[in-house]
Amino acid sequence: MKRPALCCLTSFLAVFCPGTVRSDGPDKSSGPGSFTSWHSANGDMRLKLSGLLDIETYTLPSTAPGLIYSNDTFLFNPRLSLFLDGQAGRYLYFFTQARVDRGFDPSERGPQLRLDEYALRYTPWEDGRFNVQFGKFATVTGNYAGRHLSWDNPFISAPLVYENLTGIWDYYAVDTPATLLAWGHVPTPEYSDFGDGYYDKHERLPVVWGPAYASGISIAGKFRKFEYAAEMKNAGLSSRPQSWDANHVNFSHPAFSTRLGYRPNMAWNLGFSAAAGPYLRPEAESTLPPGEDIGDYRQITLGQDIGFEWHHLQLWAEAYWCRFEVPTVGDADTMGYYLEAKYKFTPQLFGALRWNQQFYSNIDYDGERIPWGRDIWRIDTAVGYRFTPYTQLKLQYGLQHERWADSDFEHLFATQFTAKF
Repeated sequence: MKRPALCCLTSFLAVFCPGTVRSDGPDKSSGPGSFTSWHSANGDMRLKLSGLLDIETYTLPSTAPGLIYSNDTFLFNPRLSLFLDGQAGRYLYFFTQARVDRGFDPSERGPQLRLDEYALRYTPWEDGRFNVQFGKFATVTGNYAGRHLSWDNPFISAPLVYENLTGIWDYYAVDTPATLLAWGHVPTPEYSDFGDGYYDKHERLPVVWGPAYASGISIAGKFRKFEYAAEMKNAGLSSRPQSWDANHVNFSHPAFSTRLGYRPNMAWNLGFSAAAGPYLRPEAESTLPPGEDIGDYRQITLGQDIGFEWHHLQLWAEAYWCRFEVPTVGDADTMGYYLEAKYKFTPQLFGALRWNQQFYSNIDYDGERIPWGRDIWRIDTAVGYRFTPYTQLKLQYGLQHERWADSDFEHLFATQFTAKF
């Protein structure tokens, strides 16, 4: 996968190590997405710069769904992503991703610059049996993180389980079952007026927050038809982007994830994932029952993923079961899945279809057993056209139904133009 980059590393080498780095201009040999590359005279050091420019628009229902933050019915969301991949010798590889946008997720904020990924990888054997990686990078779980960038994702949005907001907060701990139901927008005699649903969007968490670029260490490798990966991160799968940097949430309560994969042939890719770790931020410790800390309440997640490719057809599917251990409530479980298909009608034109659902378990409330969240389904359709090997346009329509919502159906229209360099 191409990784965004920072040109300052190249400038540093050019200034402080004159004669060491050579610029070859655009790297035609590696195709689109490799804007330019450099290598040392003896080939021991290599750098490659690439990027994506995304211009997105969203036509929204009265309440923006998922991880879209807007009070308006129209949102313009530009994004510039820069990737720098490098190799030092035979065994060391590093990558960075820098972004200029209106927030990690689409929003009305002003422009901001972030370093979303940076990592150093050590590969002692050329057959890929073992790699160790340090830094800030995407989760090893599932199959969506490996194809979430705009050029690789046939849709504009993420699957539902990666962006649907549950009633779990990370800055505050639940004090009663009624609070959890209110945060999940489940109507009860105590609380039934949720307004436009936007007021608490900044507090709520999904099961997995996009690619989950938390900081940590991972190991990965492959042996014949099997693959393995495991990671220790400073924050769990549901953590928000503000938690991903190690200086914002340290490793006092680390999260662990793993994936085991099996490729019986070139067409199939099967995987099983498991993860466990706290979901509360350090600020929530003061709201917990006396004598307890955030490590006592975990998010436990199990997942299965499938990938299939045959001629012009690509299929992906993931299913996640997740348990949040909630103070005063006990276990709050949710299960989400999606089925996704992409078909290339011509070398330039493709279409995609995705079915998503998420369900919630029952909890005890006032002598009853009721779901702690709103069951939801969504169908996404998309069409894309690649004008050149460097540019593409995608159009997406989504239809969603959520239990207890003010309207039976909500609609989302989105467009995305991408230039790859």
